[in-house]
Amino acid sequence: MQTESPIINKAIQQLEIPSLNEIQKATLLANEKGQDIKLLAPTGSGKTLAFLLPVLLSLSPEIKGIQALILVPSRELALQIEQVFRKMGTGFKVNCSYGGHSLKTEKNNFIHPPAILIGTPGRLADHVAQRNFDTNDIHTLVLDEFDKSLEFGFEKDMSSILYELRGLKKRILTSATKMKKVPEFTGVKDPIGVNFLQKTKPEGLSLKAVRSIGNDKLQLLFQLVCKLNFPEPKATLVFCNHRAAVERISELLWEKGLSHGIFHGGLEQDARERNLIKFRNGSYNLLITTDLASRGLDIPDIENIIHYQLPQKEDVYIHRNGRTARMQALGNSYLVLSLGEKIPSYIKEKLEMEELNEAFELPKQPDWVTLYISAGKKEKVNKIDIVGLFYKKGKLQKDELGMIEVQDHAAFVAIKRDKTNEVLGLLKGQRLKKTKPKIEMAK
Repeated sequence: MQTESPIINKAIQQLEIPSLNEIQKATLLANEKGQDIKLLAPTGSGKTLAFLLPVLLSLSPEIKGIQALILVPSRELALQIEQVFRKMGTGFKVNCSYGGHSLKTEKNNFIHPPAILIGTPGRLADHVAQRNFDTNDIHTLVLDEFDKSLEFGFEKDMSSILYELRGLKKRILTSATKMKKVPEFTGVKDPIGVNFLQKTKPEGLSLKAVRSIGNDKLQLLFQLVCKLNFPEPKATLVFCNHRAAVERISELLWEKGLSHGIFHGGLEQDARERNLIKFRNGSYNLLITTDLASRGLDIPDIENIIHYQLPQKEDVYIHRNGRTARMQALGNSYLVLSLGEKIPSYIKEKLEMEELNEAFELPKQPDWVTLYISAGKKEKVNKIDIVGLFYKKGKLQKDELGMIEVQDHAAFVAIKRDKTNEVLGLLKGQRLKKTKPKIEMAK
């Protein structure tokens, strides 16, 4: 059985997980039959590892070209998949390709091609059209979050890429929603279905609502956020239907002195990425976002979901709520309602009404802040190097250093807020590998 393969066992050890979950086992079992796979699973279910394991089993060290192609709808998801695969310690090279940085740099990376290429449809379609990499050795294709890619309008790009993949032997399609029919251009035929979509809400999820005495929901939202984050801050996502609402809420919260991040498609990629990093590492406990953050992003341990604007479709509501109460954890979902606003008909469960009659104190600042380092993987800097620098030169204790994320030419480090000035002073001008990087508060 593939679940007992030495390659799989090594990957599990590298990832430091006790065992595969049911979705991962079921996908490996389906893979043994040699057919295409249609994997239906919600965000946060372990879906990424579920499809990476069959991909890993398909790779050969004898082949020097790209063997597997993974198409995803967003840059953030591409980077997350790359990170998971690197942690597996397979020895196979992996690269990411996406808009927002140099096409020429990516083209140069193909001089020594990776075994796995992960990317967004638009950017990969450009590379394929320009013949920047050889498609002849690609035998495995993954269409991850395929329903989202269609929603974003990537059908034409995906179709043009797939037309050039003449040697495909295996297709794996993943989706967080049921699909009545898989489009013909994918080439997916008679797939084995692996369906782990939930038909009911998670057991640990509490459904609640708050209602304004008027039509202005902003003050109601502020009161709710203050209540939920007192006395201790808790990771909270506030969902809106439109970018303008995100910006409007953000402006109000900053005026009231409540620190937070924002996340939507109108932001520059760097800003999106930094806000997500700060939320992940605890420098922000509150993130105001569109539905861009409802799927595919690796944001663990979220306690509260707030629907500031109600989603029009049930699928969107389910995906938003899927960000909390994961893996048997507890979580809360709140609807923020104006005076005459009706609860959508797709919500069948009874909602508990939350009272916000009293005044609540402003939540305290998060315990963590994020520092920026102007050096990364391309400068041969890794997490171990950064840990050594912050312990030895920055004089930090183990519990004062938080999450570290290393990118190509930058790194982001969470440290305890009360150590910020001291650490910045101690690290000024310090050498990291062969560079003297800039180290400052992340903007």
